[in-house]
Amino acid sequence: MAKKPPNMMQVSLIHLAYDYTSLSNARLNCFGRTDLPKLQQLRAASVWEILGVMHIFFSGIGGAGIGPLAMIAKQAGYEVSGSDKQDSQYIAHLKKQGIDQITIGQTTEQIAAEHDRSPIDWYVYSSAVSKEQPDAPELVFCREQNIHMSKRDELLNKILEDKKLKLIAIAGTHGKTTTTAMAIWLLKQLNIPLSYLLPAKSSFADMGSYDPASEYFVYECDEYDKNFLSYTPYLALIAGIDWDHPDVFPTREIYNATFREFLEQCEQSVLWQGDVERLEIEPDEKTQRILNEDDPAIQATLTLPGLVNRQNAWLVAQALQPIINQPLEEIVAHLNKFPGVGRRFEQIIPGLFTDYAHTPPKIRGALQLAHEVAGKDVVVVYEGLHNTRQHFIKDDLVHLFDSVKHLYIVPSYLAREDQSLKLLSQDDLKLMLSAEAQTVADVADLDDKLRQTILTHLQTGDTILCISGGGGKSLDEWLRKEFSN
Repeated sequence: MAKKPPNMMQVSLIHLAYDYTSLSNARLNCFGRTDLPKLQQLRAASVWEILGVMHIFFSGIGGAGIGPLAMIAKQAGYEVSGSDKQDSQYIAHLKKQGIDQITIGQTTEQIAAEHDRSPIDWYVYSSAVSKEQPDAPELVFCREQNIHMSKRDELLNKILEDKKLKLIAIAGTHGKTTTTAMAIWLLKQLNIPLSYLLPAKSSFADMGSYDPASEYFVYECDEYDKNFLSYTPYLALIAGIDWDHPDVFPTREIYNATFREFLEQCEQSVLWQGDVERLEIEPDEKTQRILNEDDPAIQATLTLPGLVNRQNAWLVAQALQPIINQPLEEIVAHLNKFPGVGRRFEQIIPGLFTDYAHTPPKIRGALQLAHEVAGKDVVVVYEGLHNTRQHFIKDDLVHLFDSVKHLYIVPSYLAREDQSLKLLSQDDLKLMLSAEAQTVADVADLDDKLRQTILTHLQTGDTILCISGGGGKSLDEWLRKEFSN
């Protein structure tokens, strides 16, 4: 439905705001009105605040980070539309939820048509778009039309402010998604109203939800591109810190310094002793709680498979208990029933698992879980996430797979690559391994031969862990296509 033009009282308020608002380069784009003199430089935020309406266009709306935010915006009362390069089941889901203005394709003509239908106030894009396609047609169009543009972080902060929500942020190099899912699961089990964004599929929650009765917003705060520095959380849970994203953080010290800056922005935080030592910080007893990774209570009370899962659950229990105000025993009992989340040791068919692990600590955690389940009979299919990362973690790769029964190396999943680096083949990666690992390693491709090899291992009772951090056309997608039926 097209926006109604403002009434005379609203126009008067806009003029009043104009008289007392600092000017910017943004022209008025509310309700498509460009005929009001003196208003062409009024900042858009003032208009939204006065009129209480906003049309948000989400680029890449089918993605795990953008799509759930679009759902939240829709449920929070904003007008929502978007685009994506390709159709998907998730886009079909969004349409069923009432977000029906979605175009497949991202051309100038398509976004212009949507802008003509209902003027766009805010254009949201991903970090990848701004880095890889700075002159993408949608971006160019929005610049030319003086439409407000930002990554998702600025918009989410706007929603948090508008709805007066306290942010519970889950951050860290690894374990963020599982820990976020555990927090959402726990609060749902206790019937505590909450809003959240979960960038993974689960059996117990949609990927994004806004509840008008909620006090808290649970969110996975990603450090990539320093996105998490956009927030000032009420409470932060740090799931584990290593070093990642060398394209953004060229040294470990820069990475650690960014986490230290994030912690300074948090009202309260809970983190592990090992991360305190890595960051070389002196904890503030008033605002920071420090947990011991080797606390005997973790093993004594939590029964989830996998040490990393038990540690993640303990972090959630300790961090949220003051908010929940329930006995720790009751909280742990709920967490012990956590059903898991998509692509985190997710079973495709009996014996065949897919896992999003892509950093050495996370891969070690997935391997520990697999060995806990299957003993020595663990076979791994490895798809490295990014060629750049394989160069970055080459020292860790040496002994990473020493414990497995057999290893199959498929081509790395390529995205956001440093073109100056050599493209490492499967044979190159194999030669980086220890002599012990090389004896059980083979190169492979995503083809029928690998499919038959996997079936043979399954028939002999092996457990197969497929490590795949990619998206479209990845090992994970191939597995679902070949084995899900």
